[in-house]
Amino acid sequence: TVGWGLGTECYRGSTSSSSSGFGLPQDEVIGRELEASGQVGGCTALVAVSLQGKLYVANAGDSRAILVRKDEVRPLSSEFTPETERQRIQQLAFVYPELLAGEFTRLEFPRRLKGDDLGQKVLFRDHHMRGWSYKCVEKSDLKYPLIHGQGRQARLLGTLAVSRGLGDHQLRVLDTNIHLKPFLLSVPQVTVLDVDQLELQEEDVVVMATDGLWDVLSNEQVARLVRRFLPGNREDPHRYCRFWGPGWHQPQHQK
Repeated sequence: TVGWGLGTECYRGSTSSSSSGFGLPQDEVIGRELEASGQVGGCTALVAVSLQGKLYVANAGDSRAILVRKDEVRPLSSEFTPETERQRIQQLAFVYPELLAGEFTRLEFPRRLKGDDLGQKVLFRDHHMRGWSYKCVEKSDLKYPLIHGQGRQARLLGTLAVSRGLGDHQLRVLDTNIHLKPFLLSVPQVTVLDVDQLELQEEDVVVMATDGLWDVLSNEQVARLVRRFLPGNREDPHRYCRFWGPGWHQPQHQK
């Protein structure tokens, strides 16, 4: 797996839409086109390309790809969320505290702190820490956390559930002028597989889906569904697409 990640060098000292398209030139083009058309928005991206005996899977966001084989389930991507990229995001806020405009704290706490916690010892994490440590609560710690929540509830600046994607150049925290784009990378993680070495068979498939699937089914559950469906539909030329049609989830209940 080859991962490209950008750290503090991404920030160019401005949060305007013209200078916040970090990472990929294509994302800067998207930003200019959105601004010119008066549109807003963004998306994640998951791409698979088969080229010259290699399979390239690039992911920027919280989608996921897996390779399902007869006796193996191989993850082909990692999700990028505020929780999984906590240290990178906190480091950016450490180097450029102006990105938080004095409204947020970059420190992470197990729970939202209240006034009664002032002077008390609580657990916290900062950008250089993998584990937790203790500190005495100060007034600045009572600000809303840069990253808050766990799992699917984790949010960046109380707004986004992803930490990589395209677009969102104009996205701001509600009722503020704080931009989220400096924290949102467009650079994907790229996984490269040698197809010839894998000796892939006809029923080895790559499943690519958004969090709408992975929030309710695990890799293993999806693999079981695929393995049950494909052998019984060998004559259907559209079986790889038809599997995800209406009723695709029914085999899950047929133990």
